[in-house]
Amino acid sequence: MARTRQVEVRDGVELTNLDQPLFGGAEASKRDLIDYLDAVSGPILRELAGRPLSVIRVRPGQQPFMQKNLPDYAPDYVRSTIVWSQAGHREVRYPLCDDRPTLLWLANQRAVEYHPTVMLPDRGEHTDILAGRVTHLVLDLDPPAGSGFDAVIRAALLVRQALAAAGLAGAAKTSGSKGVHVIVPVRDIDLPDAAAATRALAARTERLAPEVATTAFLKADRGGKVFVDATRSGGASLACAYSPRVRPGTPVSFPVTWDDLAAVTPADFTIRNVPALVGAGDPWAELLPSPQSVPAELIAEGHAIPIARVAAMHEGKRRKRAAQREGTPDPER
Repeated sequence: MARTRQVEVRDGVELTNLDQPLFGGAEASKRDLIDYLDAVSGPILRELAGRPLSVIRVRPGQQPFMQKNLPDYAPDYVRSTIVWSQAGHREVRYPLCDDRPTLLWLANQRAVEYHPTVMLPDRGEHTDILAGRVTHLVLDLDPPAGSGFDAVIRAALLVRQALAAAGLAGAAKTSGSKGVHVIVPVRDIDLPDAAAATRALAARTERLAPEVATTAFLKADRGGKVFVDATRSGGASLACAYSPRVRPGTPVSFPVTWDDLAAVTPADFTIRNVPALVGAGDPWAELLPSPQSVPAELIAEGHAIPIARVAAMHEGKRRKRAAQREGTPDPER
């Protein structure tokens, strides 16, 4: 007897193969992913709306992969925008996830992670991310290999201290992986100044406790400390609040109050329990402060700090040349 193809339709979107495992170690099926995203569609769509979106998909029997270009077979209701990629020297047709049918369609494509850009770009026929509107500063706290979440909590509280000293406020969420994202809503600031202010905040965080936090871009230079990543600017993307992650147990990036941060771990929030925690509300919107003006002195300080990726590139080349002269293997990068 031929096996019946399992199909369900929601909001006009055909959903298939719902009982397939999501990925190895997910402890969830494709149906669980779709049900989760449908349950939190209101708050997650507020995070995604209007922002070029990259997703991480997991197809059966394949490794996870990031997809930026919207495939040609996407239905007509999935909106998109064309962005020029400076790195790839090509146009990229990003999806825009502004409504429930688009979210359901992406979920049916086994899109597990949702990484919108951290800016709202100016859009015309083509999108210019770098000319867009900066909506927030991001400090991404990445723990060293083998460390516990306690180190990240200490670094996050240092970021909060640096923000307060600058007259700013931010909100924290678990990354859904091993770290914490600190988000600072801002207004009336262009991209170069926003990037500079973020570098300054990272440097101030490092100075508060250099034994805990580091701004070293090269892993070999971090010395077992938490990396305060200030490079999430412009066209960069970030796993948004409520995004699932391709990790064991399918955890979710979830907002946490500063007072509760020390009492949680990223694994506490999964696609199984987050819908009940969200309910009919939006905890992330409730935690985020109103957009703030960034102090001029913070911006000026940041402009004097080299851009991490550029500095790391030059340093990496210098170390490689030195290693070649000495006849030793390339240093770890």
